[in-house]
Amino acid sequence: MSALQAPIYLDPHQPVCHFPDVARALEAPNGLLAVGGNLSANTLLSAYRQGIFPWYSDGQPILWWSPDPRAVLYPEQLKLSRSLRKKLRQQPFTITLDRAFEQVIQACATARRDDAGTWITAEMRAAYIEMHRLGHAHSVEAWCDNKLVGGLYGIAMGRVFFGESMFSRQPNASKIAFAHLVAQLRSWQFSLIDCQVGSSHMSSLGAEEISRSRFIDHLNNACPLTSLALPQWQLSPTLNLIPHSD
Repeated sequence: MSALQAPIYLDPHQPVCHFPDVARALEAPNGLLAVGGNLSANTLLSAYRQGIFPWYSDGQPILWWSPDPRAVLYPEQLKLSRSLRKKLRQQPFTITLDRAFEQVIQACATARRDDAGTWITAEMRAAYIEMHRLGHAHSVEAWCDNKLVGGLYGIAMGRVFFGESMFSRQPNASKIAFAHLVAQLRSWQFSLIDCQVGSSHMSSLGAEEISRSRFIDHLNNACPLTSLALPQWQLSPTLNLIPHSD
């Protein structure tokens, strides 16, 4: 049984330096740990470092989650289907990093509005744009004829990238953007990509589920409070996108 019957309330007027122990998160709904608080940069950095992320809808208070199990992808275990490998070789899109963060998060928010789950609120957009300004949040963009057709964004801390959301306006655009991101993270010796909760889309790319305790252990080893990456990311010109042959 879960140790709590209700999530913990957080003061919305103070940055949250120490969240409740993730072991106190509810089993149903899976991972709900706390309610309230705020989306200041210090609060968000503290949350991610402790294996917690915000996820809520318009009209709700901020909800903080740490599900068990946790969906992750090890960069060296990226799976590329034959069709995706072919697309990567064809280079149908121009891929950039940190070129259009605000456009990416707006496109992700718009794409999620029709989903059954939560989507990115205006408050969350503003918070992550500020995180990008501070050098903690990063985006990957896929362009076709100078138009943004896909991408994703997330938070980088130490050797961990915490993925938040992705979108596609053309087939495979987000997958190709993600493949470039994974190749870049491999070259920077990142050890883990957090996918938060499992999905068939991410499983097809090699994501797996691990226990929350194992995830927290990984953060303790790979995720100090300061990021090791440059504030503005740039894509390396000689990435090995397809490290394994068919």
